[in-house]
Amino acid sequence: MKFIGAISPAGWGTILRLGVVLFVALLIGLIIGRTAAVLAMVLAIYLTAQIVNLLRVEYWLSHRRIEAAPDMRGSWAEVVAIVGRIDRRKQYHKAHVTDLLREFRRLTHAMPEGAVLLGPEHEILWFNPRVSAWLGLRRKRDLGFRIENLVRHPDFVDYLRTGLPAEGVVIQGAGGDRSRWFSFHLVRTDEKLRQLLIVRDVTQEHRLASMRKDFVANASHELCSPLTVISGYLDTLADDEALDPAWRPPVMEMRRQAVRMQTIIDDLLELSKLESNDNRPEDRPVDIAAMLTLMRRDLMAQEHHPRELTLRLDSDAWLEGAESDIHSVVANLLSNAVKYTPPEGTVELRWWTDELGGHLAVRDTGAGIAAEHLPRLTERFYRVDSGRSRELGGSGLGLAIVKHALQRHGAVLEVQSEEGRGSTFTCHFPVQRVLPAPVQTRGAKQDS
Repeated sequence: MKFIGAISPAGWGTILRLGVVLFVALLIGLIIGRTAAVLAMVLAIYLTAQIVNLLRVEYWLSHRRIEAAPDMRGSWAEVVAIVGRIDRRKQYHKAHVTDLLREFRRLTHAMPEGAVLLGPEHEILWFNPRVSAWLGLRRKRDLGFRIENLVRHPDFVDYLRTGLPAEGVVIQGAGGDRSRWFSFHLVRTDEKLRQLLIVRDVTQEHRLASMRKDFVANASHELCSPLTVISGYLDTLADDEALDPAWRPPVMEMRRQAVRMQTIIDDLLELSKLESNDNRPEDRPVDIAAMLTLMRRDLMAQEHHPRELTLRLDSDAWLEGAESDIHSVVANLLSNAVKYTPPEGTVELRWWTDELGGHLAVRDTGAGIAAEHLPRLTERFYRVDSGRSRELGGSGLGLAIVKHALQRHGAVLEVQSEEGRGSTFTCHFPVQRVLPAPVQTRGAKQDS
């Protein structure tokens, strides 16, 4: 029934003409007494005409680029018209796609970044001229080859395999020139089909960052000596009983500011050390539970501490890493939590593990942080409340140190906070760094 309803007027006309011809043939056959012969002859003539029309349409379809559409009637005219519309639509879309491809090529030629289109096995499907100049890729030679066979840096190979870190990797001398640095960022549209690798020349940024790091490190070292002398004289004046009482408050304030300056310098030196791969501490098994227990005990022994500092150890697992870096992470997070939590508030330390890795959290019931500040917390010298931070003696470098120390361990920092309701800082360590506690340690804990 759907087929009948879809018949065009030209189709109905063809059926009507065929019916009229067959009716006339039937009448003639009845008159001359040879009905079957007349009907057979008429059907043969009709079939021959249809075959001729079919051959004409076939010839036109094979040569339609150079031959005009045949002049036909009835349903065949409708077929030719439909094919013509389809062909014109296809030509339009083809021209549109061709224009888009040309525009895409112009844009990719002009873009300042390099772009490489990769297949599901990281084979090179296409690349723009920029990346060709940077990495020395050649179309006839390198198309179809896997990108890790051409850029063989281990960090790059690990990034292709795992997709971590999410912000991409920076490689020195990827194109053979050791003086240049390139960043690689993989855009995964569909892991089973295509991936776009964006390449940027970050040589200038890397040089500026190196100059900044060197300047900060050198300036901090140079400031240590005169500050030590100044602090020595201030300590002497502060302990001198013969000092005029009118001078004692200024001297004590200068002494306090000298201590604060020394803290800033120490933080700058530690941050410079973390940003540099020189003299990196060796990774060793670290007993996180013991470290947290000792740090809690030391903090509760100080004069100023929150009313309640709880420790939750949901796992006895150890962590593989640099103990000094991990200690620095916990110390900075704990210092911030205590600093911004009122005396009647609480701070909680928690360590646990799961199938995703190891997790270390510091939760406080302090003032909290507004949502707009969260993305910038780990920037150097960034302060949510500048006046209060200076009043409490913060350097503004603690969370920057935490971030870089975690990056050296392949870990990330997650911050959850609500203004007026406290904050939770959680360090997520990869599962590869989680180690089972030694047997003797477990036995000692059970005995205790």
